[in-house]
Amino acid sequence: MHNGHHGSKGPIEKPRHFWPTTKRLFKYMKRWVPGVIMSIILGGVSVILSVNAPKVLGKATTEIYVGVTKGFAEMKAGVHVTSLPINFDKILQILIVVGLLYGISALFSMVQQVVMTRISQKVVYQLRKDFKAKMQRVPVSYYDTHSNGDLMSRAINDMDNIAGTLQQSLVQIVTSVLTFVGVLYFMLTISWKLTLLALITVPLSLIIVGVIAPKSQKLFAKQQSSLGKLNNQVEENYAGHTVVRTFNHETDAIDSFNEQNENYYKAAWKAQFFSMLMFPMMNFTKNITYLLVAVVGTIDVANGNITLGNVQAMLQYTNQLSQPITQVANLSNTIQATIASAERIFEVLDEPEMEDNIQADAKPIDLNAKIIFDDVEFSYDENPLIKDFNLLAPKNDMVAIVGPTGAGKTTIINLLERFYDIQGGNIYLDGQETRNMTREEVRSHFAMVLQETWLFTGSIFDNIKYGNESATDEEVYEAARSAHADSFIRQLPDGYDTILDESASNISQGQRQLITIARAFVADPEILILDEATSSVDTRTESLIQKAMNNLQQNRTSFVVAHRLSTIRNAENIIVVNHGSIVETGDHDDLMKRNGFYADLYNSQFLGNQI
Repeated sequence: MHNGHHGSKGPIEKPRHFWPTTKRLFKYMKRWVPGVIMSIILGGVSVILSVNAPKVLGKATTEIYVGVTKGFAEMKAGVHVTSLPINFDKILQILIVVGLLYGISALFSMVQQVVMTRISQKVVYQLRKDFKAKMQRVPVSYYDTHSNGDLMSRAINDMDNIAGTLQQSLVQIVTSVLTFVGVLYFMLTISWKLTLLALITVPLSLIIVGVIAPKSQKLFAKQQSSLGKLNNQVEENYAGHTVVRTFNHETDAIDSFNEQNENYYKAAWKAQFFSMLMFPMMNFTKNITYLLVAVVGTIDVANGNITLGNVQAMLQYTNQLSQPITQVANLSNTIQATIASAERIFEVLDEPEMEDNIQADAKPIDLNAKIIFDDVEFSYDENPLIKDFNLLAPKNDMVAIVGPTGAGKTTIINLLERFYDIQGGNIYLDGQETRNMTREEVRSHFAMVLQETWLFTGSIFDNIKYGNESATDEEVYEAARSAHADSFIRQLPDGYDTILDESASNISQGQRQLITIARAFVADPEILILDEATSSVDTRTESLIQKAMNNLQQNRTSFVVAHRLSTIRNAENIIVVNHGSIVETGDHDDLMKRNGFYADLYNSQFLGNQI
């Protein structure tokens, strides 16, 4: 029997709102309710048939006992007995009935498992689909404030928890309760006195389960915590082993490891000890009950108060009585964890979504500019980040955004692409307010080349074509040539069919950047957003990337987040950002004449390069 896929190993996360979440999960399953009911009925029938079997089997034992007793009585009376008068035909009939009971029970149980497996997978399939669809509709701010690991955990681990519980635990709770009630009923039909004896140890079982299980959980939580610390220590030491050796800290690292190892050993030993204690103690209580029923039952048989077969059945039932209690105890942990998982998934499904087509009170304007920022205001929280910001970017102009790290350069990009909506003023694209367009419509005008190159697992060809799925093969090759990527791609053993692994570690950082530039070429956008960081690239590849970016900017409006100010001297408009505010705007010569923030930034970089 399945004892819950969590068991007691690991800290059990408890849901904050158990019943409302449980209700919502069942509501989510309403399409499959007939199947669940059918599965529960099948499980119930299976239990009733298998619980009935020991009593029927007891009749065979009684039949043998009666025959043997009768034979010995005849022999005592001096009758010549060649064989004991045992009714083997009746015994055979009983054995066939028992075989059928167990066989049909197993069949029903198997069908129930198939039905429930199918339903649980369908529910989780639908839940995953809804989760994925939701992730498309939440605003970018949601991704900015939630870690990838947390979202992955919800999408995979929490879904698996729900699937496992729906598949096994749901029906098992019903079958465990039915088994307990069924066993109790058949025991009472045989002997109320022996049933009471068997029930004496049930409170003891409940105490064992109630005391040891929670204690075991706490200790396993401590074990997990110690293991996490030990893993961190090992990972840190291996990753930084050169530094550890250079500064002669091997002894400190070993001492620190020994301490963590000792902590883990103590925590693990206690957790395993309490976990293992449950089984022998439950067995002990079961054996006491077994012994009491066997002794009293034998005395009753000797006194003719009960048949031997019924005592045999009682002993089998006694063995079965504690099993459902242990199962339900284990399942309570599993269900707590599952409802907590469901809660975490529903939390995501309840997140506010992006509102599209927010009608802005702005009429189209007819200025010959690609992008206009008009008195734009924006803040992520109560502190204003952009206030009264005005910018006019004519067609085919280059706008450079410069400033120290963390100054808010990416905010302007986020507003351009409508990852965030402005809180005041207007942004116009081709004379139309961007909030009067759908997000897809706005983004169809843009292509981005970011500092963080994102390539998916697949061929180089497919990664370039991602910019425009309707591009022809020749357009993909042309884009690669324009991005100075064609020659290195053709030198690879599989050329354009080279499969990039998840981190694209089979090509260099610079080559990855060239592929993302090729992707932007194939998209053929009107407006470009470039993050021209090339910090981890060799000089030759850097000049190739710079050439590729210059090619890409020809006859296009571009916004460049600049890191090296020498690369943006020819920008028509430079925006200088500091502490989330725009401090200066103008072209290079104009800003240098002002001798302000930009001039300081430029001179510090220029002087730095001369040293």
